Amino acid sequence: MAEKTKNTPRQEDYDFDLAKVFASMVSVRSHIPEDAHTASILGTERGGNGIVIRDEGVVLTIGYLVTEAETIWLTDHAGNAVQGHVLGYDQETGFGLIQALGRLDAKAISIGKSSTVREGDPVMLAGFGGRTSSINAEVIAVREFAGYWEYLLDEAIFTSPAHPNWGGTGLIGPKGELLGIGSLFIQHGGADGEAVDGNMVVPIDLLAPIYEEMVTLGRPSKKPRPWMGLFGTEVEDRVVVAALTQNGPADEAEVEVGDIVLTVAGEPVNSLADMFRKVWSLGHAGIEVPMALGRDGEIIQVSIETIARSALLKGPKLH
Repeated sequence: MAEKTKNTPRQEDYDFDLAKVFASMVSVRSHIPEDAHTASILGTERGGNGIVIRDEGVVLTIGYLVTEAETIWLTDHAGNAVQGHVLGYDQETGFGLIQALGRLDAKAISIGKSSTVREGDPVMLAGFGGRTSSINAEVIAVREFAGYWEYLLDEAIFTSPAHPNWGGTGLIGPKGELLGIGSLFIQHGGADGEAVDGNMVVPIDLLAPIYEEMVTLGRPSKKPRPWMGLFGTEVEDRVVVAALTQNGPADEAEVEVGDIVLTVAGEPVNSLADMFRKVWSLGHAGIEVPMALGRDGEIIQVSIETIARSALLKGPKLH
């Protein structure tokens, strides 16, 4: 209880109006059909947070909360519940935009610059529900992040301690401005070698270049990246296949769990991020990716015919 009180934001610790920030937060609840591609991984009932970024009821959240959503409900700080629909979803950043279909009792939060964030900065992770659903935190790193699901950020923001309901939380800066959107629970290696619980946050600067296209087209207009359906992990400086999407491109190419990814298009692979960049440098979705794999002491050559990830998703083809 003492730790929770310590990390609970107090108005006297901030130069901006906490109530104003909390009033911009909304609850996001979504229902996904049982036969949706992401249902077995992310579930059919998803819940988290969102934050109003336009006074006309545009809500920014983390995309996995609304991917393939059949219905979405938003609840504001006054307890008003309205339906919403997905305006846009970007696979590369992970941002999702929702349009409220009714009036929310919420004003848009001001948008800051995540490029100003530095290690050691005090911040707040705000969730729907006010002070008791928000925490004081510290930026513990700003660095590259590679996700096994073929996801890469050049400068993700890492904070600690961990928010218990991190999905779609708002990373709030010293002026009450939005600096990022909470995405994941992570564990960092601390100075003493012990794991430190925290969150990975998607930086807000990634939104501005794609916002208008997400609102008008439902996605950025550029062609989608090639997707393999290959879940990789790093083991002793090697990229190992940890899982495969059933009947996905890598599965169809007879890649196997436990294979070591040696090269992509003849170029050595030394990390998960390196593998993604080499694959994406070959072209857009639909290109073939030649790989050399280590398997049981032998080198296996495969060619993976990639697709756009959105081809497997239910609903509008947003990306």
